[in-house]
Amino acid sequence: MKTFVTGGTGFVGSHLVETLLERGHDVTSLVRKDSGWLNGRAVTTVQGDLFDVEALAEGMRGAEIVYHVAGLTRAPSRTALDRTNVDGTLNVLQAARNAGVKRALVTSSLAAVGPSGDGALDEGAPLNPISNYGRSKAEMERTVRELDSGPPVVIVRPPAVYGPREADFFTLIRAASKQRVLPVIGDGNEPRVDLVYISDLVDGMIAAAEADKAGGQTYFLSGPRGYSDDEIRRAILDALGHGAININVPPAFVDAVGAVSEEIGKLFGKYPLLNREKAREASSVWLVSSERAKSDFGYSPEVSLEEGMRRTVAWYRENGWL
Repeated sequence: MKTFVTGGTGFVGSHLVETLLERGHDVTSLVRKDSGWLNGRAVTTVQGDLFDVEALAEGMRGAEIVYHVAGLTRAPSRTALDRTNVDGTLNVLQAARNAGVKRALVTSSLAAVGPSGDGALDEGAPLNPISNYGRSKAEMERTVRELDSGPPVVIVRPPAVYGPREADFFTLIRAASKQRVLPVIGDGNEPRVDLVYISDLVDGMIAAAEADKAGGQTYFLSGPRGYSDDEIRRAILDALGHGAININVPPAFVDAVGAVSEEIGKLFGKYPLLNREKAREASSVWLVSSERAKSDFGYSPEVSLEEGMRRTVAWYRENGWL
């Protein structure tokens, strides 16, 4: 099958491209400057961005499925997020319609829905995002669903994703490895976050894109279950093979650190990973159900947190990140 992937040089996109190639697909990927993680892979690359109409048309020529993975995860303004995540997505789907693509998969996020509170969210939950990134993804979803022409679109909403090449979660693992310190928010004993290992997510994305029943639907693609901060901490330390100081951090303190980090970032002209909005998200509960995906196309995440962390830490070490 001929496929076209946006965001193929990123964390999720590069793993998606590799898996598609392993399954014998003919893959073309949109790249901005260089091939990054795709170097040496049997993938055709087209240089451009989400606003390059000619590049999109060239990449989608003859494609049956488009996987739209590219997106902006953080920025100091909502305008910048909407430009990429909303306007850029519309450009991709317009190009897909013009190219006669049969199916498109658009990658959204659990952030579009917002925190879960007491119970796990399903796809019927209202969109109630608490960050500009989440609001941008929610607006993207609404805009996509309002389209009255083009290929059937499947929207997938991953929770937090981890695995080889992931750079944000890596900061926590690096702190445990180098400084021997691991923060735990609150008491750390209650399940409060869903995590999905990259290979499980990619398998789910491909299954969703190829399943006839999935056309026009939205799916959460979570891990095997929700985890507490303490379980995540233990999995990281087991993978590293040594201990670390456990620091219990009150949620209010996380908010304060995010505010200070953001102000310091302004001095250096950078928008930091830990900002006010990320701090607010880190203090919330994020649990979801993937029952619809299991029912419609057999989605079944297989990688446990312990095994996923072992694979992730091993990759960081092998590639000189740790």
